[in-house]
Amino acid sequence: MSAQGVVDRPSLDLPSPRLRLAMLVAAGVLYATGTFGSNIAFAWMKTRPEVVLALSSRNRNLLGSVPFVNPLAYAVIGFGRVVLVAVVLYLVGRWYGPKALGWVEDQLGELPAVYRWAQAGLDRAGWLLVLLMPGSNLVCLLAGHRRMSLRRFVPMLVAGTVLKLVALWIGGQIFDHEIRAFFNFIDGYQWWLVGAAFLVTIVQGVRRASKSTTNLAGVIADGASDPSQPLDAGSATPAGADPVASGDSTEVDPAMEPPARPEVSPSQSAT
Repeated sequence: MSAQGVVDRPSLDLPSPRLRLAMLVAAGVLYATGTFGSNIAFAWMKTRPEVVLALSSRNRNLLGSVPFVNPLAYAVIGFGRVVLVAVVLYLVGRWYGPKALGWVEDQLGELPAVYRWAQAGLDRAGWLLVLLMPGSNLVCLLAGHRRMSLRRFVPMLVAGTVLKLVALWIGGQIFDHEIRAFFNFIDGYQWWLVGAAFLVTIVQGVRRASKSTTNLAGVIADGASDPSQPLDAGSATPAGADPVASGDSTEVDPAMEPPARPEVSPSQSAT
């Protein structure tokens, strides 16, 4: 029956080890370029807004670029970057499970309370959360981890991204004068701000480097969604996996229940 369970698994859940590792590397590269783009935006937003958006299409960069960027470039680059990051993180969450969530939370600085709130929201109305927060790293990771269907995730992601881009474009036009005034004000010392931003990034990175490296090594070694694990008969959960963590509601024999997991403290969370 276990062999039959493996055959019945969706092809999306049977990636090759190389593809899984490549997706994890892609997530790391996107995180690094996003950090660089957000830090360098102080100096490049007025003269190279397209480059800033290609590196990081976070809300503040999308809003701040409106007075300086061509509308077509804003739409194409912003949409492409947001959707790319969302899909990559969805697959990382789907293929690596809790270990990937733990490591990426370390990088993103999400607090345990935010994690619990987002997970509850995904379980109750995941499509709405993706629609309203298409650029949220945590939401996309959890959508993959909770096995949200791609047929539901992708349309909601696309619609939510379009709505976000339109809303931020309108907001940028409304506050056009204020945005221009801000960048004119920092003209004389924008590189000092860039240096300060990178210094903060380095300090934060050093503080959690050893912990993140340990967690990442664990993700690569034995991702929680290892496609080589057979499934229990009649269940979407790999044999030996915790049904609660995987979202499977099948009851477990109390004698076979795994030991209770220690609660995560705020000091173990990440960006």
